Amino acid sequence: MKKKLLSLLLALSLVVSLAACGSSDSTSGSSESESSDAASDTSEAASSAETEAEAEASTVEESSDSVEFAGTITLGMIGPMTGSLAVYGTHVANGVNLAIEQINAAGGVTVGGESYELAVESKDDQGDSTECLNAMNALISDGIELVIGSATSGCTSSITSVANSEGVVLITPSGTADALTTEMDYVFRTCFKDSFQGELAAQYAADEGYTKVGIVYCSADTYSAGLRDAFTAAAEELGLEIVAEESVATMTEVDYTNQFTKMVEAGAELVFVPFYYDVTGPYLVPQARSVGFDGILLGADGVDNTETTIPDGADLSVYNDFLFVNHYSTELATSDISVSFVESYEEAYGETPNNFDALGYDAVLVLTQAIESCGAFDADSVQAALADTSVVYEVSTGTFSFDDTGTPIKTGVLMGYSYTEGDDSVTKIAITTLSLD
Repeated sequence: MKKKLLSLLLALSLVVSLAACGSSDSTSGSSESESSDAASDTSEAASSAETEAEAEASTVEESSDSVEFAGTITLGMIGPMTGSLAVYGTHVANGVNLAIEQINAAGGVTVGGESYELAVESKDDQGDSTECLNAMNALISDGIELVIGSATSGCTSSITSVANSEGVVLITPSGTADALTTEMDYVFRTCFKDSFQGELAAQYAADEGYTKVGIVYCSADTYSAGLRDAFTAAAEELGLEIVAEESVATMTEVDYTNQFTKMVEAGAELVFVPFYYDVTGPYLVPQARSVGFDGILLGADGVDNTETTIPDGADLSVYNDFLFVNHYSTELATSDISVSFVESYEEAYGETPNNFDALGYDAVLVLTQAIESCGAFDADSVQAALADTSVVYEVSTGTFSFDDTGTPIKTGVLMGYSYTEGDDSVTKIAITTLSLD
């Protein structure tokens, strides 16, 4: 059937071709009083984000003024709201809360001819797998059947088996490890997977004419090791010579001088560095340059936000030629829905959104579309809708369909950092769209 998704105040009709999907006469979700109780569990960071989103919503003409909601659909959200990876969680929360505010302002989610309000119950996993599992179990105990999270592959991997065994839909905005989603289960994502971005990184190196490449990665981390594996396999197929490979034991390593000394000795022209922003800014990049590596440093999506961790007084010129594969760029995303998302986000939060904002926002839009298409919001019906690979989703990061594992088929972008002498900061720049076509 064809169904028109609500415009979400973006002045855009999302018309998709949908095959018949499972539905249910029964609905699940919390009452408004339960939603209020759930809100008390929301972390300070997520609450702040929601308050800002509410302020943004008040500036638009709300079509929901005359709408009497039949009930509340409460989504769960898990992410690192505190700790070293809090930038990830708080930005995902920004996107989630903005989408919810816009949907409610536009009249809510239509199910069976009635309008339902969206709400969110948020849990802080602190970037820790055990805390993430505890958060997931708490949401399930509260009757939540649709969960967004977590932000990292390591944490998300700790809750996928629970989602599948309990029949709870889990959609991670930014968990990229390949193994997170498998065929026809309850786990989906709005980002691409590691093998894809590893292939994109190797393809970029080959297209630019680099022949001698190196790898520095964390052997004990799901995200980093998975990206290393994908890059290595693609490099071999593309004829790239891996002249050196070095690993560290933790993703919080603070000394990379020995690893990059070996990169220099091996004559690497480009080094693939699948780490997170909290080490690339203060440690990895400046130390690589300090031992004489002046080639390309190429990361993946986890190094986005490196600019927020550059130490005061650092030599900013060392961040030139530090590039990374990413999901989304405000400069390269030009569709109506993308432009509207950027404008509304900037009005709500006073800054430009990053890929975590956009992917969190998209997770809500995807769930909303699935709910409306099936006319139900129990997990089984929503899972059946999401598992339909013929459905097309138009969201802030582009247009995609899910493959048979619940991973979007989409393109990526190449971004990087640039510094011009005399500036007081580095600039994050969008370079080009990336694909394997």
